[in-house]
Amino acid sequence: MTPAINLAKQRQIAHEVLGYEHDATNAESFGEEAVSKLGLPPAQVFKTLVVMTDNKELVVAVIPVSKKLNLKLMAKAVAAKKSAMADKVLVEKTTGYVLGGVSPLGQKKHLRTVIDSSAKVLTTMYVSAGKRGLDMGLSPDDLCLLTKATFADIAV
Repeated sequence: MTPAINLAKQRQIAHEVLGYEHDATNAESFGEEAVSKLGLPPAQVFKTLVVMTDNKELVVAVIPVSKKLNLKLMAKAVAAKKSAMADKVLVEKTTGYVLGGVSPLGQKKHLRTVIDSSAKVLTTMYVSAGKRGLDMGLSPDDLCLLTKATFADIAV
């Protein structure tokens, strides 16, 4: 079990856990690998990215794997002037997860979270369950509740 799965269980949130064999040699994108190996629609599989704002705040962005994070829109969503991708070492230290397995749930330190508004129309969205090769499906509203997130247009 990962902290992400444990949190969903502890809060009695309906979820499903899906696993696949991660290919460390050939996987160019962790999110696209999950889409391919799990046979899920790309619009339902989300990646977890961490940015640093100009206010020196780490913030989590949850966006579809088929899209790119717009750093200007992300900054606007958290009332900052600028945002940039956070340093890998800092992300791993702060979240407790390795890149490619960063879950928006169960992080060591709670970070403000923004979910791309495209998730609002979904019944189920899939995010990392906290380990490479492990995803979990849950409703966007439940993810929002568990992470105390907001929804905003942050992906293009």
